[in-house]
Amino acid sequence: MGKKIFKGIKILDFTWVGVGPITIKNLADHGAFVIHVESHTKPETLRVSPPFKGGVPDPNKAAFMANYNTSKYGITLDLNTEKGINIVKRFLVEWRPDIMAESYAPKAMEKWGLDWENVKKIRPDIIYYSACQQGHFGPHRMFSGYGMMAAALGGYAHITGWPDRLPAVPYGAYTDFISPFYGACALVAALDWRRKTGKGQFLDLSQYECGQQFLAPALIDYILTGREICRKGNRHDYAAPHGVFPCKEEETWVCIAVFTDEEWKALCDVLENPEWTKAPMFQTLLGRKQHEDDLESLIADWTKEHTPEEVMNLMQDTGIPAGVVHPPSGLYEDPQLKHWKFFVELNHAGIGPHKYDGLTTKLSKTPGKLSKPAPILGEHNEQIFKECLGMSDDEIGDLIAEGIITNEGQYPWLQGE
Repeated sequence: MGKKIFKGIKILDFTWVGVGPITIKNLADHGAFVIHVESHTKPETLRVSPPFKGGVPDPNKAAFMANYNTSKYGITLDLNTEKGINIVKRFLVEWRPDIMAESYAPKAMEKWGLDWENVKKIRPDIIYYSACQQGHFGPHRMFSGYGMMAAALGGYAHITGWPDRLPAVPYGAYTDFISPFYGACALVAALDWRRKTGKGQFLDLSQYECGQQFLAPALIDYILTGREICRKGNRHDYAAPHGVFPCKEEETWVCIAVFTDEEWKALCDVLENPEWTKAPMFQTLLGRKQHEDDLESLIADWTKEHTPEEVMNLMQDTGIPAGVVHPPSGLYEDPQLKHWKFFVELNHAGIGPHKYDGLTTKLSKTPGKLSKPAPILGEHNEQIFKECLGMSDDEIGDLIAEGIITNEGQYPWLQGE
């Protein structure tokens, strides 16, 4: 096996919340040396967002923060000070990162003089990756927000749910889990371009525009025909049944999807061909769609007599797409995820031993690995400032005394000071 594919790549990471950290995590887990820069005076959103280990709010025990920042080193800097900004510039000149990444609203890095226009004067060969809600250009460039807002603006909220109810809205910050893969691909392309030409570049990623790609079929359909996509619950225009069905045990469910006549026949066989399956109205997809309420009710009568795992296995054994609807805890017992060894246990400094999402990309010749748990606030201050900038103990002590960096675990805002 070869070395990790991004070994030797250095990244100065100012990203926060979802899109940016997940993008950079993809490179960190595959070998990039990432220094994650945080503020100890104003904690990032995920550090103060539940769930927390033990249910007690603690910036070093926040699960989302830990999950999205594996394989990174962590330092703290107060960028609202001239000394803090100058330390960043020292990193650019002395440590010479290949990539500088940030995911604030455009005004933040501009205020500190650390935006692309200023950074490229110091390091014209650097790759500058920026991920914000609607990009750095156009009339909405200063609109800040999270993935929930981008999903709503993009139309996802309106089309998610049931036709006779208000929008259900996709769970979580939906575009936060689309955009990172566009960002990672763009960074790989930029690294390859710089390898060939020696030139850096500015990568401007808009969550909103990335999210729009997943609605391309609906947008094209509207442009060509005028049809508007609408809420339809779990149903599908070209499949019936296509839904989530209740099972034997309380609050357990299974997904079943039938697209073809062959799959319909297989479903009837699994159900042991009760008389209702022979009704003329169910013999074609059009007929099943026209009588979908009746069809779903009859299938639910059968699924209620079985566990989700029984239904899934019976269906899959005959080629019918089906799957168990897991609660979050059930994912740890999913046989496919176990087979792929997806979840990885790491000993986090604040949380302790805990399972984390593993690699989303497995490379056969240069395999990646979650090399370390996410840092607690300022965990690697001394190591990074000494090894990357050559600072002495006295210099680091002075920075702590001035509040430019912080001792591990000491945060005035947490203590109400």
